[in-house]
Amino acid sequence: MSCFSSRQNISGGSRYEPVLGYSRAVVQGDWCFVAGTTGADPATKTFPDSALTQTRNALATIKAVLEGAGFRMEDIVRANYVIKTGSLVEEIAPALTEYLGEIRPAAMMIVADLVNPAMKVEIEVTAFRG
Repeated sequence: MSCFSSRQNISGGSRYEPVLGYSRAVVQGDWCFVAGTTGADPATKTFPDSALTQTRNALATIKAVLEGAGFRMEDIVRANYVIKTGSLVEEIAPALTEYLGEIRPAAMMIVADLVNPAMKVEIEVTAFRG
């Protein structure tokens, strides 16, 4: 029996998934690992100037991926945030409170450069429904 027998790779449809070797999310048993998700506008695929809007877009994408895999936002146990500069913390806080304020997963925030200069935030989560 393959170790991947209960594994489900979920594609977000990005052309980079096969090139860079990743999935939008991976479900393994009661766990769902959602890849780093940026905040492009879902319709235009461009990045809004507002870090707050990018954060809301990223969290909406994460919510849709989780729900499509049979999870809820309340199942999130871990969140990692990558922001372009530390000065963005106050700007993105309302979206984090809106989506995760009651859930309060274990979290980490990193300040780092992102692969596209227009990106201001990237969010990765892990969910457990055990």
